[in-house]
Amino acid sequence: MSELSRSVRTPGAVLMGLGSIVGTGLFVSIALATQVAGNAVIIAVFIAAVVAALNGLSSAQLAAAYPVSGGTYEYGNRVLGSRIGFTAGWMFLTAKSASAATAALGSSGYLLYTFGIEAGPFLFTGISLGILLLLTVLVSGGISRSNTANKVIVGFTLFGLAVLAAAGLWVNGIPTEPVALAFTGLEVDSLLFASALMFVAYTGYGRIATLGEEVAEPRKTIPKAIITAMIVIVVLYGIVALTALQAMGAEAFGATLNGEAAPLMVVAQLMELPLVGLIVSLAAITAMAGVLLNLILGLSRVMLSMARRGDLPQKVAVINPASKSPVTAVWLTGLIIALLVFSGDIRFTWSFSAFTVLIYYSITNLSAFLLPAELRLYPRIIPALGFVGCVGLAFWIQPEIILLGTGFIAAGLLWHEAVLRTGHKKEIA
Repeated sequence: MSELSRSVRTPGAVLMGLGSIVGTGLFVSIALATQVAGNAVIIAVFIAAVVAALNGLSSAQLAAAYPVSGGTYEYGNRVLGSRIGFTAGWMFLTAKSASAATAALGSSGYLLYTFGIEAGPFLFTGISLGILLLLTVLVSGGISRSNTANKVIVGFTLFGLAVLAAAGLWVNGIPTEPVALAFTGLEVDSLLFASALMFVAYTGYGRIATLGEEVAEPRKTIPKAIITAMIVIVVLYGIVALTALQAMGAEAFGATLNGEAAPLMVVAQLMELPLVGLIVSLAAITAMAGVLLNLILGLSRVMLSMARRGDLPQKVAVINPASKSPVTAVWLTGLIIALLVFSGDIRFTWSFSAFTVLIYYSITNLSAFLLPAELRLYPRIIPALGFVGCVGLAFWIQPEIILLGTGFIAAGLLWHEAVLRTGHKKEIA
């Protein structure tokens, strides 16, 4: 079996995690969650962070125990059996393809807004597809090229967010008002739905795990990188949410999604400071491009693992000997994302992603809970609480999304049963 190159070390792995997280989560989903929960979005940010932290620890110990490409698809196969493992892989493909489509659409929205272009649905979708094509070409060139591009993207994105936070502090002062209003008119169902939406915004740390076969010293590097990325992102989300709510209030901030899908750009422009709006807008474009890049990486590696086990055609497992990249898997990933981009609806793609990714991480936690004692890094209470958190949040999403997601699970399992009957399913030690 051809293997990938282990060239990613701790700093690169942390940046891969941040590159997967710092994008749609900050520049789109905080506004989506604010539409649902109002000022209580501050509470939702931290509820989601707790659940995500539990999942992060479960992912870390699984990736340290099984340092191969595929993430929870592989862990589920090894710990829970092929049907549960397949369901995890299937959910990852659907969830993260939807997240990637959201990133492409969001990046296009910020780009058009920055340059003041009035775009109809055809131009909006066309630019989104163009961005997707460029990044698919980049990722097909291998992990080293992708890692270098990611470092540049994340560096500029963090700079842009620092500018936004500093400008907010300068213009509006310390954001105490949003904290004081967080419990005003609080509705539990809205809070938990918003928490589910925000949970997706944290889950990019899983990209570190899905790249397990390309990480050097995985047992040490992966847990350290996941924990570091989680700490950084919780602080960032809290600062950005408080800055936005202090600048324009919950209702107005949530309403920014009704137009150009450029929430933080509107916040930056309200501050009326030279260059702040432009810097934040460019940071948003690079951030969502970074998320898209990392999602293409992660999705293609899960496809690679599924093809190795026979759940996808064997050709998808072919690795280019020169670039050490699973080129077929990369381009198949780009095609699936492109189909979702045609929906043109950020709210749909993000809500669908929320349900399916919560099911995926439920399986992650269950796999971690059942790990043999000699492979376990953390107590069993951590995956147990993570499992309860994921299942609990999953069922606060809109009923129609739950039905659609359940239908996808059923369709995937039918495909898996057909593969089992043909005898093409492979066992990998």
